[in-house]
Amino acid sequence: MNAFQELFSNRVLLCAVLSWVIAQVLKFLLNLWIHRKVDWRRMFGMGGMPSSHSAFVFSLALATGMAEGFNSIAFALAFALMAVVIYDAMGVRAETGKQGAVLNHILREVLIEGQPITEERLKELVGHTPLEVLGGVLIGALMALIMM
Repeated sequence: MNAFQELFSNRVLLCAVLSWVIAQVLKFLLNLWIHRKVDWRRMFGMGGMPSSHSAFVFSLALATGMAEGFNSIAFALAFALMAVVIYDAMGVRAETGKQGAVLNHILREVLIEGQPITEERLKELVGHTPLEVLGGVLIGALMALIMM
């Protein structure tokens, strides 16, 4: 079996990737439903409900545990990765999003000699709320349970 066939026959990896794709599509559709306009950044960008990062790593960890055993080294590594990614999504990246919102407000309000400092907008949707992470975790869990 060649490397590509092996890669595409890896059910654990396919489960994680499919969880990410489903979360991204749901994020796009939820944004379309709420705002009544197409925003392709929701399909390919970071942030928003549900967290595709959380869906990916949670399904990766759960599917690894189901395939290799929950006492395996592979599961321990997948679990550690999941913990770091989810912590980062809710902590560091969420704070970065708040800072982006504050900086954008400052850029809109502060003028130098009657001129805006800059027109550049910073990304505000880079992190996740706990509810967004939970949405991703639920997608990841569902996909792992279905596929494994």
